[in-house]
Amino acid sequence: MGFYSAFMVADEITVVTKKYGAETAYRWQSSGADGYTVAECEKGSVGTDVIMHLKADTDEEKYSEYLDGYRLYELVKKYSDYIRYPIRMLRPTRRVKEGSDPEKPEYEYVDEMTTVNSMVPLWQRPRGEVTDEEYEKFYQSIAHAFDKPQRVITASVEGAVTYKALLFIPSQRPMDFYSEGYEKGLQLYSAGVMIMDHCDALLPDYLRFVRGVVDSPDLSLNISRELLQHDRQLKVIGNSLEKKLRADLEKLLRDDREGYEKFYENFGRAIGFGIAGPDGLSRKEALQDLLLFYSSTEKKLVTLREYVDRMAESQKYIYYAAGESAAAIDHLPQTELLKDKNYEILYLTGETDEFVLQMLGKYADKEFRSILDGELDLGGEEQKDIDEKPELMQFVKETLGDKIKEARASRRLKTHPVCMTAGEGLSFEMEKYFKNFQMPTPVKADRILELNTDHPAVQAMEAAMTSDRAKAELYAKILYDQALLIAGLPLEDPSEYTDLVAELMK
Repeated sequence: MGFYSAFMVADEITVVTKKYGAETAYRWQSSGADGYTVAECEKGSVGTDVIMHLKADTDEEKYSEYLDGYRLYELVKKYSDYIRYPIRMLRPTRRVKEGSDPEKPEYEYVDEMTTVNSMVPLWQRPRGEVTDEEYEKFYQSIAHAFDKPQRVITASVEGAVTYKALLFIPSQRPMDFYSEGYEKGLQLYSAGVMIMDHCDALLPDYLRFVRGVVDSPDLSLNISRELLQHDRQLKVIGNSLEKKLRADLEKLLRDDREGYEKFYENFGRAIGFGIAGPDGLSRKEALQDLLLFYSSTEKKLVTLREYVDRMAESQKYIYYAAGESAAAIDHLPQTELLKDKNYEILYLTGETDEFVLQMLGKYADKEFRSILDGELDLGGEEQKDIDEKPELMQFVKETLGDKIKEARASRRLKTHPVCMTAGEGLSFEMEKYFKNFQMPTPVKADRILELNTDHPAVQAMEAAMTSDRAKAELYAKILYDQALLIAGLPLEDPSEYTDLVAELMK
């Protein structure tokens, strides 16, 4: 910023100036490194001329591009479009050639002095004076997008820190939104002069989808990027904007449920990251009511508040299940018992959904419980009375060895012969999530094989233990692989599984 930045592209600068009423003009001249000279000179008119002698082009830098009229126009529009003083330059203008036939006009290009900058920023104008089309065009230009903004949010604050903001929530998620190359941050201005194109210090990461501009006269134009990150005014503005955006999302959820669900489909994962991320503990209370999950009973997305308000007085926990899709979860054997008791289950289909609930711990004093855990707690209710079948469970464990931590008779299964549940700590969905990071030492959830002792397949295995032990082992291995498939876990050896099934069919 400032005059001396001219030496970034020039090896010599000459300034010729003459003030109003003076007879003498002065020439200031410098090459930037060895001081400067000042001498009297002749100048016909008042004012100041700045003459830059550009550096020679190199392999790395093309300084001659700053002699190109379009390039200069582009730079002025980007960095000085909203300065409150006109910036004029000669630009070729297409016009009808004088004396040409009106029915077949001929055109010519003439250099005309044109005001390049718009001078009055869109965010400085009252909202009632700006059309939807103007907002859309502005959003598309700064976001490099083709969609229309779903939400337009304006802010004008005066006080200890004064600023104006014009913010947009996109109606479509950018293709690279969750990639490392995605450039987040708002455009930052000081009194109409751009300081930074992508200031990521203004908003927390969970609001990285927001586009727009912030303009504050309280920011220094010569502030460095490093100092900007720790600037007090910037933090005050950022906190104010965060509250403003959360309030707008709460209003959208309250007044336009369909619109909010559309927003959540695009950026719900980012909201969840606000809880599961590094600063989640400080934000979970503020963000928990913005979360949406698919309901087993309502067959639609619901909030945690809506779930709790429907709970029976006797229900102690908020039950959930994580999986790849709502349809896949709905067919899990573990859901049968809770459905019979008319318990609502939240279906978690996002990668970080389970992390989010674990960070929350509880909502409205109701703890979260996964129905896929090894120990299903129904809050003191009587569960299915079963025969533990210790000999059968020992046989299954011996057959499968280290593949499972435990084999147990299930209290939750009704029509299915088997299911796989996770031990304490890591869930299966978390295991899948961490697997994507290709960690040197893969993390793995404990596998507990639950068997429905009333099911004919399990009873057939039990009968074969004495009559045909090899066949009983075949049953155990097939049931184990089936449990993996139901849980959405990969088969350790798909070829072996097909061989086992083929052997059983002989």
